Amino acid sequence: MKPRLDPSPALLAITVVLATIISFPVARCQDTSPYDICGQSVQCGDIDKIEYPFWLSGRPQHCGHPDFQLSCRSDVPMLRLGPGPVDYRVLKTDSSIHTVTVARNDLWETLCPQTLYNTTYNTTLFNGNNLGQEDVSLYYGCQGILGVSPLAASFRFSCNVNQTQSDSYFYRTSFIDTDTTISSFLVQCNSHITVPVDQSWANRILTATDSELKQALQDGFNLRWTAYNEECDQCVRSGGRCGSNLTSPYQFVCYCASGNFSATCNNVPVESGGGGSKSSSIGIVLGIVGGVIAVAVVGVVLFVCRRRKRRGIKAASPTQTETKAILAAAGSSQALTSDTSNFTSSIPSYPSSKTSETSKELVKSTYFGAQVFTYEELEVATDNFNDSKQLGDGGFGAVYYGKLLDGREVAVKRLYENNFKRVEQFVNEVRILTKLDHENLVKLFGCTSKRSRELLLVYEYIPNGTIADHLHGKLANSSSSLFSWSIRLNVAIQTADALAYLHKSGIIHRDVKSNNILLDKSFQVKVADFGLSRLFENVTHVSTAPQGTPGYVDPEYYQCYQLTDKSDVYSFGVVLMELISSLPAVDTSRHRLDINLANMAVTKIQNQTLSELVDKTIGFETNGLVRRKTTLVAELAFRCLQHNKDMRPTMKEVVDTLKGIQNDDLNAQKPEVLDIVVDDGGMFKGHNTEPTSPDQ
Repeated sequence: MKPRLDPSPALLAITVVLATIISFPVARCQDTSPYDICGQSVQCGDIDKIEYPFWLSGRPQHCGHPDFQLSCRSDVPMLRLGPGPVDYRVLKTDSSIHTVTVARNDLWETLCPQTLYNTTYNTTLFNGNNLGQEDVSLYYGCQGILGVSPLAASFRFSCNVNQTQSDSYFYRTSFIDTDTTISSFLVQCNSHITVPVDQSWANRILTATDSELKQALQDGFNLRWTAYNEECDQCVRSGGRCGSNLTSPYQFVCYCASGNFSATCNNVPVESGGGGSKSSSIGIVLGIVGGVIAVAVVGVVLFVCRRRKRRGIKAASPTQTETKAILAAAGSSQALTSDTSNFTSSIPSYPSSKTSETSKELVKSTYFGAQVFTYEELEVATDNFNDSKQLGDGGFGAVYYGKLLDGREVAVKRLYENNFKRVEQFVNEVRILTKLDHENLVKLFGCTSKRSRELLLVYEYIPNGTIADHLHGKLANSSSSLFSWSIRLNVAIQTADALAYLHKSGIIHRDVKSNNILLDKSFQVKVADFGLSRLFENVTHVSTAPQGTPGYVDPEYYQCYQLTDKSDVYSFGVVLMELISSLPAVDTSRHRLDINLANMAVTKIQNQTLSELVDKTIGFETNGLVRRKTTLVAELAFRCLQHNKDMRPTMKEVVDTLKGIQNDDLNAQKPEVLDIVVDDGGMFKGHNTEPTSPDQ
């Protein structure tokens, strides 16, 4: 056998140098092509120059920011600002001050859109503060309101809502709450939306007509975008063009004639004016020479190391004792935790799920104290996310049943999109859940890295569905005999106790609803889904665009965009009415005035017809104790559903009241009540006689 000849260092270095020089023109062409493409002019309608962060057909996504996609429809550039279904016309952009002027497309031709949506936008990407504008409110379905309208006829316009012609009104939002007569009148309308207009129009709204209002809406309002503004400004001043690295996670890129950079062209400081053609050429030459020298040196070092390794291969072999030490270190790593800086660490795997062969792979890490799983082991646990294992499907992702190799049953939430907003919600939920410890809050076992192929959250598996399932969902018929009033009251107490704990911890849940309240086999509560939750430590409220689930969202939150702990109280009031009635929070098959359960419940209570709302299976008509406790819970729900947040109780007060009702502590103060009546002061009082017949 002929001895194998090792290549000499010189030959290895020459080979590497030639390969580098040959491949450079191709790499050069690939690196600079985005610079050329992103410099091409793209026009849509009156917008003749579409620039970063916007992109659309003809201008590739890497020339903009992933969350700023435009669509050009009938020569009108359209932009989706947030999670809602409303499209906004782009009227003007100004890259120098990072502002865009938009107008609602559904209100462009008419004041009466087919579906009513509030004006919302993603507050992490857009900011409308301090841009010289103010909200105008449009109230719909005001037909049949008792009393003469305190608003002049000029504020009225007519709309066909649900095939019924009715009066509608518009008014300056900031003036409504200052006039109790007007606010008391408008609050009786079926629904309303708010739309920003330019301050000059807002000042004229009090004397404007509906045609002038249309013009104000068509003139639009301004938003300032946030999309690496400072980095883009530096890139442009250095002669580059702003763009994106579309790999996950998203990164800003400065495309230049000489290549792609993370900040400015040729990494030349911005104040020097950027690099011209001469500096670009010098940079290219220096880059080639430096790269060739570096590669040659690396080649020589690798060659020397290889020969040394061959000589000492026996000495490098691990002994059996050393192998055991590595495995022991892996086992002890379960006790390790890390602070928030570890959230950017690489992806480890769960210790009990699989064992690695190298000490480097055996090192584990956590995110905020939550164990980090690999995508592959969760894929195995859920049988490749088999459809048959899907437990639910929400607004942010689907949830699958899984079983880890260590035998634990888990629920794996798979977020739909791996974009900036989803990463924010992902990080938010992990950060919040790992700092909480309450028996009625779902436990987070772990998650994948935010750099993983997909964003996955791993929770304890709760096997008995949600209270929505038992009240009006897939388990309603089979569990009606099991879901008694005493269980419902206990569910209400445990849910309220969990929310009170959150508020005490400085956290607003923000998406309290029956679909987010899980039940175990003993009907014990586990409140879940903290993707929308917000911290509000040491402040009275959090200012944010309204988000949440229709039917549960605090109406005052819609009006002033101020999220408080009382917003959760309102949502919990809706859940209480679901527990009493077994009806969903929103049902479009009901009468138009009863589509929203909260509105229907308040109306029934005020009209002394609570019995028409109560689920007949809980014994309201046959059991006096159930009747009394149900009535008292309805009274509490009524207080929670007040439009003015200051009139709502705190969650701590809600817990104490519910426990008092459960223990019948309020029996001395509240005799058996046959129906609820509201006195002139808006307070409840007992009424032991049947309501007067309309004929009497």
